[in-house]
Amino acid sequence: MRKTIDLTGVQIDCGASKRGSALGPAAMRLAGLCEGIRALGYELNDRGDIIAPPNGATSEKLRNYESVITTCRQLYHRTMESFKNGAFPITIGGDHSLAAGSVSATLKHYGNVGVIWIDAHGDWNDDTITESGNMHGMSFSAVCGHGPHVMVDYGQGPVFADPTKCVQIGGRDFDKKEIEKMKASGIHVYSIYDIDRLGMPEVMKRAIDIATDGTAGIHLSYDVDSITPESAPGTGTKVHSGLTLREAFLAVEMLYETGKLLAVDMVEVNPILDDHNITAKWAMELVLSSLGKVVF
Repeated sequence: MRKTIDLTGVQIDCGASKRGSALGPAAMRLAGLCEGIRALGYELNDRGDIIAPPNGATSEKLRNYESVITTCRQLYHRTMESFKNGAFPITIGGDHSLAAGSVSATLKHYGNVGVIWIDAHGDWNDDTITESGNMHGMSFSAVCGHGPHVMVDYGQGPVFADPTKCVQIGGRDFDKKEIEKMKASGIHVYSIYDIDRLGMPEVMKRAIDIATDGTAGIHLSYDVDSITPESAPGTGTKVHSGLTLREAFLAVEMLYETGKLLAVDMVEVNPILDDHNITAKWAMELVLSSLGKVVF
């Protein structure tokens, strides 16, 4: 792990159905994220927040697309700067649409990259099959080259992730057409059923093997709605029966141990829906665990 951490907040919630996740970066900082990173011995470069522009163009199939794409473009360029400066980029959000920008930068910089997407949802919709038009449900599909391309093409000549090197973990709320699209793509899915059946250690071992097979490393994109809502209530798209806190932490602990992490996103913290900032606290601690914080 590089010793300099570049931290970027992204104040965006227009890619989601509920407002409030734009306040997530502030909530994680208030929970002690910056102090925790420094306590682990890293040099922290807090680059502040990217703020999604208001009142962008919208459509039935791509709601608020102008604001989402503008924000992702800004995050792409900022993340590329971090890589060029030799820093390790961490992005905190903000809804999951932002990952179209952060993951695109990792792919452009490194080429062949495995993506591990921990989320209650697949995020494999696009503008042809979406039921809601919410772009936070399209970002994983976009970075894998399955659209919508407008989310990832900023004039840089996008590099797409190979779906066979990508893993969705913890999913339990997929749209029917989204499932069909994911199965056709070759992406690996370890749903909550697979975690129940195999156990989190085995799921993570398999996911790491897939994402590191012939790649430069792993981009981790972590949505807090993957955690069961009894433990993490502060998120906008809650789904029952999710990861336990220990399963959530084991995932990032095992990923750190690989030495193969290239970048981390932590998204969908919504303090408006939270209880005493507990979800932001868990999100903050998950980031620290991805950087090597251990129990003993």
